[in-house]
Amino acid sequence: MKIKLLTPARWSQHLFVLLTAILLFLPATSFAEPKALVMKPFKQLSQESKECAACHKEKNPSIYAQWGRSKHYGANVGCYECHQASPDDPDAIKHEGFNIAVIVSPKDCSACHSQEVAEFSASHHAKAGQILGSLDNFLAEVVEGALTFHGKSSAAVNGCWQCHGSEVKVLENGDLDPTTWPNTGIGRINPDGSVGACTACHQRHEFSMVQARRPEACGKCHLGPDHPQKEVYEESKHGINFFAHVDKMNMDSAKWVVGEDYDAAPTCATCHMSATRELPVTHDVGNRISWTLRPAISEKIDAKDKASGKETKSWQDRRTDMKNVCQSCHTKSMIDNFYQQFDSLVELYNDKFARPGKAMMEVLQKEKLLTDTEFDEEIEWTWFYLWHHEGRRARHGAAMQAPDYVQWHGMYEVAERFYIEMVPQFMEILEKAEHDGKTDSATRARAVLDEILNRPEHAWFTGNEPENVKKARKEAQDAFKDRYLNDSK
Repeated sequence: MKIKLLTPARWSQHLFVLLTAILLFLPATSFAEPKALVMKPFKQLSQESKECAACHKEKNPSIYAQWGRSKHYGANVGCYECHQASPDDPDAIKHEGFNIAVIVSPKDCSACHSQEVAEFSASHHAKAGQILGSLDNFLAEVVEGALTFHGKSSAAVNGCWQCHGSEVKVLENGDLDPTTWPNTGIGRINPDGSVGACTACHQRHEFSMVQARRPEACGKCHLGPDHPQKEVYEESKHGINFFAHVDKMNMDSAKWVVGEDYDAAPTCATCHMSATRELPVTHDVGNRISWTLRPAISEKIDAKDKASGKETKSWQDRRTDMKNVCQSCHTKSMIDNFYQQFDSLVELYNDKFARPGKAMMEVLQKEKLLTDTEFDEEIEWTWFYLWHHEGRRARHGAAMQAPDYVQWHGMYEVAERFYIEMVPQFMEILEKAEHDGKTDSATRARAVLDEILNRPEHAWFTGNEPENVKKARKEAQDAFKDRYLNDSK
């Protein structure tokens, strides 16, 4: 008997048919009542997509090659299936006799990937475009930039919006506004009313699982002085082990379950999105996060929703799910101790520096000792650096086990910024106020600072430490010097 071997492409098609058949008979489970799964394997590529492919093979060979390596190709999903548009779509254009849209939005992707889009739409990623109007955007539009690029700031167009997303505009002639496109920002606001860009993580046109699972996929946005998650990950034991043993990570596994398909290290996707033996894949990246480390003062991730009466998954349940990921490799006691360490760092930052710093800024504003314009006074820059840069680095370092980011890139710089810059600048503002006759305002503001600096954690700065504390530290310093000198002989 002669056995006919299947080519890799045919294997892909057979596997797709099998998985689709299974999915069609599984009960629907999702966070937000997704549409029923409508995708079915196509027996052959549509005539429309054949025409597209024949032309783009010559004009855009790299796009054609990337699509040819994709699972879409194996399922006979081509250009037209993704780019087709109704004539009345806001961004529809006539192209070679077809109505198409350049932008493939989450709404388009949801025709086949409904659960993924529903989960993404509930995530913080989907809200990233709401940066418009924030302090960050004010910096890029006004302080750093000027409204010289068709009424927009090039700093915002090329910077903030490329991660957070732009509101894509269609010009009167049907072209996409160059101030808003091209753009793959994660919270992009699309002409069809949908929010997000799947291509922020799943680079077109191959949509490789391997690419999306690697930490570099997140590094386009999650790096740099204010949110260095990629650099933090690379410093951590997780990152070190990933790069040392990437060949053992089984990155192209269809299910990619930690503890089954790989165990060398987690990636960003492992912890925040991917499946465990008990948890399904999720496209809500905050679904396992218990603290929000973004604002000036950290709070539990569900705090705002609870305050507004909105039903949401509790921070305790989110932490339980993250611990489930951790337990694929670590013992319960180790995980519990890690979270105690992490929580203690966030609370230290909050209580010693963030809440005091915010109180200082609020009293200056309340007493009208600052102008109404943001960033026109030195203390406003100092405060922004403290929480937006150094404070975030310290918190992210603790969350992802990168000690250098906790210490030298984090709390050390937070402390230096607070004691050596913010407090003296605050005092200088009060002295000027007194000189200008605003003595009552200065007195009320000074009372806020005095109350802060009289707390035990600031006693070293004011010289009010108890003698027994100073004595114990002096003994420890002397012992260290003795060891150092003896070791150097």
